[in-house]
Amino acid sequence: MIITVKQFQKKILTWFEHHGRKELPWQKDITPYRVWISEIMLQQTQVSTVIDYFNRFIERFPTIEILASSSLDEVFAYWAGLGYYARARNLHRTAQWIHQHNQDQFPDAQEALEQLPGIGRSTAGAILSLGMKKQGVILDGNVKRILIRAHKIESPSTTTSTIKQLWTLAEQYTPRHEVEKYNQAMMDIGALICTRTQPKCTECPLEKHCLAHRNHCEEFLPLKTVKKKSPIKKTYMVIAQNDCHQILLEKRPPKGIWGGLWCLPLFETMSSLKKHYQQNKTKKLPPFRHTFTHFHLDIVPIMIALPLSFTLEKQERFFSLSDALKQGIPAPIKKILSEKIFS
Repeated sequence: MIITVKQFQKKILTWFEHHGRKELPWQKDITPYRVWISEIMLQQTQVSTVIDYFNRFIERFPTIEILASSSLDEVFAYWAGLGYYARARNLHRTAQWIHQHNQDQFPDAQEALEQLPGIGRSTAGAILSLGMKKQGVILDGNVKRILIRAHKIESPSTTTSTIKQLWTLAEQYTPRHEVEKYNQAMMDIGALICTRTQPKCTECPLEKHCLAHRNHCEEFLPLKTVKKKSPIKKTYMVIAQNDCHQILLEKRPPKGIWGGLWCLPLFETMSSLKKHYQQNKTKKLPPFRHTFTHFHLDIVPIMIALPLSFTLEKQERFFSLSDALKQGIPAPIKKILSEKIFS
């Protein structure tokens, strides 16, 4: 090891006392529930973005019971814009299970937490340590980066062998006492100091012991995997208004793109769009691109007018513009509806 386990822990905990973040919203009135919500929101999302979403979400759903008894549509409405909507769906499912089967109390064992939808090994460790002050190991992206650089691990962080090695290190270093401070410190150091680019090594408590820093290769670790070129897909997005200037939205199927959200109707071709609405009078708006994790979606917005007599399908509803914006809608739909294009 680069230093002894106790030395490593002491350096991390000492740093936290002087420099750690202690005023984030989920660090106040700490409960397993608040920690859980923050951890799920922080997956794939920066702290600065999450803060406002967290505050609004907690104000509307302050307890497991209230979240469990709310509709998924309302949960989506408070999640809209954060993306990765499976996270919100899993939050709702987990809240319902805990409410129905565990008297609104989180399980206090690692294995039981990992059985809940959307809660993996690291998130379970966060709930235990940060929310309950029980032993729990965290290995999020920030912690991985610190351990990879500290030990100069030169294999891709996504390989099974590397992940196993990192979990072993994380378990060795995580203390039994003050575990909540240690875990928060590791996440803070990764987020604020041991950053992906331009790490602030002179401010790091591990500066003198970090093997990557000693060998002047911290900028090159973790090894970057070669990303495949993302495919490009195209869709025609219908902005349909009736005579009362209401907007047509459709509930997406549970699985697939924007699963379970309200969305403007999508079509693969213009011909299928025109055939569905049985009209040729359309207005094409400037196209734009929305990027998902694994592909780009080129969106062509098409405006059409529909009579009040238009027959709605089961998954469709007309909304006023203001009500449409209050629904759980994906970011690009909100972008379109927020633009001043309606008469």
